[in-house]
Amino acid sequence: MIRDPAAFLRQLFDRAVEVADPMRSLARFLPEKPQGRLLVIGAGKASARMAEAVEAEWGPCEGLVITRYGYGRPCLGIEIVEAAHPVPDQSGVDATRRMLALLQGLGKDDTVLALISGGASALLCAPSEGMTLTEKQLVNAALLASGAPISAMNTVRKHLSRVKGGQLAAAAFPAKMLALMISDVPGDDPAFIGSGPTVGDATTPHDARAILERWSIPVPPSARVALTRSGVVPPGDPRLARTENVIYAAPAQSLAAAADLAAPLCDVRTLGDSLEGEARDVAREQAAKAIALAAGLNPGDKPILLLSGGELTVTRQGDGIGGPNAEFCLALAIALDGHPQIHALACDTDGVDGAAEVAGAVIGLDTLQTPGATEALARNDAHTWFARARSQVVTGPTLTNVNDFRAILILPPG
Repeated sequence: MIRDPAAFLRQLFDRAVEVADPMRSLARFLPEKPQGRLLVIGAGKASARMAEAVEAEWGPCEGLVITRYGYGRPCLGIEIVEAAHPVPDQSGVDATRRMLALLQGLGKDDTVLALISGGASALLCAPSEGMTLTEKQLVNAALLASGAPISAMNTVRKHLSRVKGGQLAAAAFPAKMLALMISDVPGDDPAFIGSGPTVGDATTPHDARAILERWSIPVPPSARVALTRSGVVPPGDPRLARTENVIYAAPAQSLAAAADLAAPLCDVRTLGDSLEGEARDVAREQAAKAIALAAGLNPGDKPILLLSGGELTVTRQGDGIGGPNAEFCLALAIALDGHPQIHALACDTDGVDGAAEVAGAVIGLDTLQTPGATEALARNDAHTWFARARSQVVTGPTLTNVNDFRAILILPPG
């Protein structure tokens, strides 16, 4: 019997995060420590933890990794630099410049281990020639507010960068490179994890311009100019011939771990690990499904658990503080209208939902007792509202990132 639905849902989320911890999952994907010069580089919200896991196996290594402020880890030899996310800052620009300098002059007998996770799009920052950091920041902020899916945002980011879209791997050539990745993108396409700095890219500047037009994303003139001379490296480029990309942790694994934990108590149904769409729209769809399933349960039946992953988006229209997981939960709570059988949680596995230091939220039958839910949703102010409702989920840095985790628990009546 599930006596505390909120605690049960949090337990499932914690399990999903736990199995994606690099200290638990990375070592078996490492080869024997290479002979000759070894350089470890990386970027992302999980990259410092990944570096820590590497040195736990290989001992002190030379290298440089860029992670989000507050996500650093103690390493023996690899330098950890913290920078801003989701909008880049000068620290990220300076560290990226130093990383590219480290790659210069490597030979065919040298080895580069690249550690890439979600967040690398902002943390690896080398604006295209002619663009300033301020202009890059404006583009990033506009992309985040547009409601465009992550694949579209990262397509634009690649073509406005000197390091993404395979350009980091090309800079290491002729050295051998192994890139280990944690996926935070729907579909687990390595070309879109962190904007694919080690992966050849088949998109074109025309594709990027079409995205700007499709989602009405304003960009400065320098970005328009940059999109006429993109430097992304196409698949099959000889400079990528010695690069191997391996996704070793992904959302499906975390959802499966949560499902296994819940299986003795629940009828677990997974809706998919790569859901996309507007957060409030997906919430309404899942609310309707949950209500229909609740109507079919009888006293004594096994609870039903709906699990899903992926990356939802928010088209910013208000001036509030929110993120896709909190907005999903708020829209879900409104649609459920205090349904007595349904509880839910939605959190980002990296501990940061949007730009807030909050993983997400949990809802139950009493959630709407806090007034102003509809107004908060209209203003994209879900985090502020959940803070008042005392229903936020705050984890601090989780040191991993396998995208969003959503769980809806449907209890039998009585």
